[in-house]
Amino acid sequence: MNATFTVFKREFASYFATPLAYVFIVIFLFTMGAFTFYLGNFYENGSASLATFFGFHPWLYLFLIPAISMRLWAEERRAGTIELLLTLPIPLSSAVMGKFFAAWVFAGVALALTFPMWLTVNYLGSPDNGVILASYIGSWLMAGGYLAIGACISAATNNQVIAFVVSAVVCFLFTVAGAPLVVDFFANFAPNAVVQTIASFSFLSHFNAIMNGVIDLRDIIFFGSLIAIFLFATAVLIDLKKAG
Repeated sequence: MNATFTVFKREFASYFATPLAYVFIVIFLFTMGAFTFYLGNFYENGSASLATFFGFHPWLYLFLIPAISMRLWAEERRAGTIELLLTLPIPLSSAVMGKFFAAWVFAGVALALTFPMWLTVNYLGSPDNGVILASYIGSWLMAGGYLAIGACISAATNNQVIAFVVSAVVCFLFTVAGAPLVVDFFANFAPNAVVQTIASFSFLSHFNAIMNGVIDLRDIIFFGSLIAIFLFATAVLIDLKKAG
């Protein structure tokens, strides 16, 4: 744990050592506000709810989270610093988890800075704050899922652009896995069990369930398992690249 925390501190500090963190946070807050107030018609809806606000999170994460994850390992490999990192007296798992948690906490900071939306909806009406809190937790878990996928893909290449594009595509597939378009396509030739399995990987389905105010253990297990699997795959890829 000490090794993981050391890598975490190094990585988290690096975000704020460059304009990257500030640019990301400003873009995230600006686009989230623009989508909520202009595309989501927040005021016109006349509802004391942040459902519209949270409804845009999966789609913004598709582009913003890969922008964070693309540099996790691709930049280390391009700059040649990955060899230095891997020669330090720390387990590979600590390096993988430390870099991931630094990115995840950074995403959480950006998400937490949207708290004026929570204050605004409480000023305008009487929302169910339990539902809003659950939605924030669900959004952060979903961001972790996207980051784990992006970290895995970043570990497979030294090109940040490729890491960004592939991560966005894979995250999109996970997002819409339960959509009728996807389900109907596979239903034409795949057994029902396969179709249901594919649909169960949908980020939207699990996030929407949490947005209803119920943090189901199954949804937590889904995101936790997905993060663990992709972090394990990240470690395997890094080890294979090192061996090669």
